[in-house]
Amino acid sequence: MSYKSGFVAIIGRPNVGKSTLMNQVIGQKIAIMSDKPQTTRNKIHGVYTTNDSQIVFLDTPGIHKRQSKLGDYMNQTAMSTLGEVEAVLFLIDAAEGLGGGDRFIAEQLQGVKTPVILVMNKIDKLEPEALLPLITEYSKLHDFAEIVPISAKVGSNVNTLLDQLQKYLPEGPQYYPDDQVTDHPEQFVIAELIREKILHLTREEVPHSIAVAIEDMRAEPNGVVHISAVIFVERDSQKGIIIGKQGAMLKEVGRRARTDIENLLGSKTFLELWVKVKKDWRNQERVLRDLGFHKDQ
Repeated sequence: MSYKSGFVAIIGRPNVGKSTLMNQVIGQKIAIMSDKPQTTRNKIHGVYTTNDSQIVFLDTPGIHKRQSKLGDYMNQTAMSTLGEVEAVLFLIDAAEGLGGGDRFIAEQLQGVKTPVILVMNKIDKLEPEALLPLITEYSKLHDFAEIVPISAKVGSNVNTLLDQLQKYLPEGPQYYPDDQVTDHPEQFVIAELIREKILHLTREEVPHSIAVAIEDMRAEPNGVVHISAVIFVERDSQKGIIIGKQGAMLKEVGRRARTDIENLLGSKTFLELWVKVKKDWRNQERVLRDLGFHKDQ
């Protein structure tokens, strides 16, 4: 029996559950989750392997109307993915219904030759009788190859989606070993886990103004992994919020992040966090490059 493999992009407006779907498929956290939009900034590569096939998922940044150079980068990253893959999953929030953001993305899909599968997420929040009219409404936007209702959070119908994807995979090699679930280095995933905790704990004005860089990561002779990370913000006031009163907020970020990092690494971890101000970093090309935001990713 021949082996099949290929690449699948997940696109959609911010906060429709792209990272939740990725983590549900892979079976562990590799993409950070938050109820705040624009959580994902880079293409996250997740690898799903079975006995006869391998799907490499690209979880792109949410497509949105740009407000900064970082916003431009995120949109370019999402759209550039579409020519590189065997299929595109257009993920929508069924509970919210059709809005301007979905129409904007559907317009970008015009002329895309790659098969596009409409994935209607969050059906657990929808009355059953509302689903069919919604399918009819979305069907007018694009000639979708498939329409699959799911709930990424609880896993409903996700296996059906994976089965549907098999027909779009060509014969090909196994790109990654059976036990590898992402092609990102550990430092990238660790930085994302730290950023996730900040997103969960801080107020609205902080999240889009933060970036995390791992400055040092090494295993000590006793097996403890020592990690030093810098949290970049744009303003002094944001630095104060992240540090918190007597350092309480930063300690809580570190405590929560360390739990996930130790689960990822399977080792005890010493996590050292610093906060630095880089004014207006989201609009500075050089700073964006230094933080790993490259347009050719």
